[in-house]
Amino acid sequence: MKPVKFSLLIAAGLLIGGIAIAADEHMGHDDHAGHNMSHDDGHDKHSDMNKMSNMFLEKREIDGYTVSFHVMPKNEAMDMGATHNLMVKVEKAGRMIEGLKINSKVVHPNDKSETKALMKMGDWYMAGYDLGHAGSHQLMVLFKTAEGTKHRVGVYYPKK
Repeated sequence: MKPVKFSLLIAAGLLIGGIAIAADEHMGHDDHAGHNMSHDDGHDKHSDMNKMSNMFLEKREIDGYTVSFHVMPKNEAMDMGATHNLMVKVEKAGRMIEGLKINSKVVHPNDKSETKALMKMGDWYMAGYDLGHAGSHQLMVLFKTAEGTKHRVGVYYPKK
């Protein structure tokens, strides 16, 4: 296997693992299923609540599809070359939609915009954007299903 392909496979594996870990942390899951939770396990529940209150997860319905927008500050495991990672998931009737072609667009507070193709990472599609400056960013996605139907939906980050 060529070194470049091997490096890309390793990077993709690390990113997918990072998404699963980050999603688990953001959703407040922990490894205590079936354990006695009456003891002090050193896990700070208040810290988890603060993380959850800072989490950005918005869902929008469009033409029978549920589109989830998740924005999180980058971390070392999921560094897409920007300050934040935009993650998008498309479902219909609770099931993941396969075979999508999906692009994103961000309109920044200064009215400048940029578009990026979203990269598939497990059940999510992801791209990095610089969203660290003050103001409201309009996040949009355009996706095309395997049947060829196009759908467009968006949200504001942070919430207006």
